Amino acid sequence: MKNDTNDILVSNKRIWTARILGGLAIGLLALDAALKLAQAAPAVSGTVQLGYPASVVFGIGLVEILCVIAYAVPRTAIFGAVLLTGYFGGAIATHVRIGSPLATHILSPIYVSVLIWGALALRGRLRGLLAAPPARRVA
Repeated sequence: MKNDTNDILVSNKRIWTARILGGLAIGLLALDAALKLAQAAPAVSGTVQLGYPASVVFGIGLVEILCVIAYAVPRTAIFGAVLLTGYFGGAIATHVRIGSPLATHILSPIYVSVLIWGALALRGRLRGLLAAPPARRVA
């Protein structure tokens, strides 16, 4: 099956694995953003425990959902993945600052990043970005 961004043949198994991984990441992040946008008690109390005021929960949720939307749209998926990686960097820094447990809190954003970037790699979207540029002829 051809990928919609390059003319690279990608198997159906890889496409479906990528869709499942990407869908899982999108679902988790959309749920998290929805809880923040709705100002649900667990989202607000968790954010306050991390040292942020309750007034910023909506804004954090808005940024997160915009990044998720950018990732979910095929044309902007790489840009969305970069934005989400930056968002996760802030989450990691926050958890390191307060001394959260490594495997459950600090590495969780990295686990989701692996899902996000793995899905893009399986779909063949990163080949053009990571491949060496063609050699130029010098006359």
